[in-house]
Amino acid sequence: MKNEDDTKVTKPARLPVAKDVARLAGVSIATVSRALNGSEKIRPETRATVLKAASDLGFVVNNAARALSTRRSYAVGAIVPSLKNEVFVRALSSFQKTLRQSGYQTIVASTDYDIDIESREARFLMSNGVDGLMLVGGIHDSNLYERARQGNVPIVQSFSLSDDRCCVGFDNREATLKATRYLLDLGHQVLAVITGTRANNDRAEPRAEGVRQALAERGFQLNPENDIIVSSGIVAGRDAVRQLISKSGTLYPTAIICGTDEIALGVISEATERGILVPQMLSVIGFNDSNFASVVSPPLTTIRVDADRIGQLSGVAMLDLLQGHNTVQITRVTPELVLRGTTAQPLSRQG
Repeated sequence: MKNEDDTKVTKPARLPVAKDVARLAGVSIATVSRALNGSEKIRPETRATVLKAASDLGFVVNNAARALSTRRSYAVGAIVPSLKNEVFVRALSSFQKTLRQSGYQTIVASTDYDIDIESREARFLMSNGVDGLMLVGGIHDSNLYERARQGNVPIVQSFSLSDDRCCVGFDNREATLKATRYLLDLGHQVLAVITGTRANNDRAEPRAEGVRQALAERGFQLNPENDIIVSSGIVAGRDAVRQLISKSGTLYPTAIICGTDEIALGVISEATERGILVPQMLSVIGFNDSNFASVVSPPLTTIRVDADRIGQLSGVAMLDLLQGHNTVQITRVTPELVLRGTTAQPLSRQG
């Protein structure tokens, strides 16, 4: 009868090396190397055996030695405008998971929507040897792509589309174009749009453009006073409503399209506090379909962006580039207008 102690792993007195992992897993040292480096030329069950052996022994990969032998750091940088925005956090989580499954670590930086900060973060990451970069949008320091090319650092663009760069994103203008058409079909004619900063931002400005285009299609115009740029967050949405209130105390727009769900939540909060009922007196549409959008009262009508899928597909695109597949890949993720409780016909159309 086998004693329980017979199944225990005896760890070497010294720090374990690859040879110890190979002996315990019953494989060659070369197989251990391939398993730990995420090679696709190894069976999943073999990889699992090697990883378990490494874990049981407390084996830690010597990344410096691996980098010298493979000329890779097995680290990828991801730079986003803000870690306060749920959509970027969700995308990062999926991106990181996808890269981790192939043996890569993800180093994250944020910029507060500042292109100079992004440039400094990118330089730092590249100077420390990351194998690739994931960036948000297509507007960056003019020298960034050239530095990346010289350093052989591939870049994946996310959340917007490009004709000549590897990207995973969607048409921001088309998203709000469809949402505005929906409001116009309900009978709204006086609309407002509220977005965050549009400087060096190829997501916010196209969202405003989509509203203008849809209005123009029906013979209407967006009043410049109803085209609002704020910072970000719930407080910014409240401030925007105060800007929209006329001197007579009347809110003339009957519908508002917001650049984020947080801004939309602030709009609803301020409007409700002023006795402007949503959706009876004011329709509101957000953007992103954040986790809270379906549980607030009333539930928020919003443009759903599948951030998890964007992150996952950005990770797949990055791995393709790292494997030497240099063909420009353009991956579209289609947004969806999710109708909930914050949109209705304007009062003039209600029974």
